[in-house]
Amino acid sequence: MIVSDILKTKGKNVVTVAPDTPVGTAVATLAEKRIGCIVVTTDGGALAGILSERDVVRVLAQQGGDVLDEPVSSLMTAKVVTCSPSQTIADVMEMMTQGRFRHVPVLEEGRLAGMVSIGDVVKFRLEETEEEVRQLSAYVAGG
Repeated sequence: MIVSDILKTKGKNVVTVAPDTPVGTAVATLAEKRIGCIVVTTDGGALAGILSERDVVRVLAQQGGDVLDEPVSSLMTAKVVTCSPSQTIADVMEMMTQGRFRHVPVLEEGRLAGMVSIGDVVKFRLEETEEEVRQLSAYVAGG
């Protein structure tokens, strides 16, 4: 299975903010949308970075609440690991495991085409495994 299979099911909408958005505004968006990260894009829509709940919590613990007035560009991860729609789910799982992150933006021809989370990957793999078990059970029952 490939990343585009997940995007067909979950959709391609990605919540984004500009690099100059205050961290407090981004945090409010994370809470409102009930998501774990937000993608930072430039005016032209180019990927500038990613800001996760973990990023915010880590900096809040170190610097305190004043950081909420800072722009997201001061906290975001600028070197974002991305994937393409044609990459396998196994590839993405390995990226997440090796990099110890939970969200991977999907780029298609250099443009943001979606977001894959660890939850999406796990859900997809569980459904895939259940289907394999159903097929095997049908085969065993028939043969």
